[in-house]
Amino acid sequence: MNSFDDAQHSIALSEDGSYTAYSKEYDEHYHSTKDGALSESLYKHIIPAYKLTQGKDELHILDICYGLGFNTLATVLYYKEHAPEKKLFIYSPELDSSLVQSLTNFNYPQEFASLREIIEAISRDGVYRDETLTIEVFLGDAREYIKQFQKKFDIVYQDAFSPSANPMLWTKEYFADIKNAMKSDGVVTTYSTALKTRLALYENGFLVYLNKGEHFRNATLASLKELVDYELVNMQHKISCNPGVEPLSDTSV
Repeated sequence: MNSFDDAQHSIALSEDGSYTAYSKEYDEHYHSTKDGALSESLYKHIIPAYKLTQGKDELHILDICYGLGFNTLATVLYYKEHAPEKKLFIYSPELDSSLVQSLTNFNYPQEFASLREIIEAISRDGVYRDETLTIEVFLGDAREYIKQFQKKFDIVYQDAFSPSANPMLWTKEYFADIKNAMKSDGVVTTYSTALKTRLALYENGFLVYLNKGEHFRNATLASLKELVDYELVNMQHKISCNPGVEPLSDTSV
C-alpha cells in the first residue's frame, strides 16, 4: 500500500498515467480520473491562463485549493520551460493541513521530480521562495483568506471540490470576493461547466467562456474583460432556457 494512504485519503490512478487521490470526507477525487490529474491541471488551468497573461513580467496567482498541489507545481514546471524569467507569486489556501504535510509521500508524476525541493518545503513550512518564485500555502478557511486581498491576482485557479460537495466555495457571494481580489484584467479558470457556477460568475459581472480541446472535457474561463480565441457563452440564452435556475448563495447552501 502506498504510504500516502490514510484514514481520509486513498491514492488513485488516472487515465493519463498520473496519480490523484480520493477524499473520503468529500467523497470525491481531487482530479478527474478520466481527464487525468496532470492533464486536467495543464489544459483546464495552466495553459489557458498562460496564454491570456503572456504580456506580464510577473504574475500573482490564487490557487483554490492547494489539495495535492498539482496546479501550483504544474504552473512552476510550465513556466520554467516556457517563461523562466517571469516572476511568479502563488498563494493557495487549503483546509486540510494533514494532507499538505503528507505530500512528501505522494506518488507524483515523473515530470515533478525536479520540484522535489519545493514539495518538501511546502509540506514542511508552507512556504517556498527563490529568485523568481514565491509560494505561500495558507492552512485554513479559503473564504476568510481571500477577503484580505484587493485587486491583487492576475489568475485564479478555481479548483475546489465540486459545488455539490463543497458549495461554500461556489456561491455568488464567494465569487464577489474573488472579483474583489482580482485585477480588472484577471482571469478565472475552472473545470466546472455547471449553469449555477456560471450564473454565480455572470451575476458578478464576469464574461463566461467555454474552454474546450482535444485533451480534456469542456471547462470554463471567466474574466471581467473580453477574451480572444475563446467562445463566449450566451448567458442570456442559458437563463431564458432555464428560468428556474439560480446560482448558489450563502443563504441557500
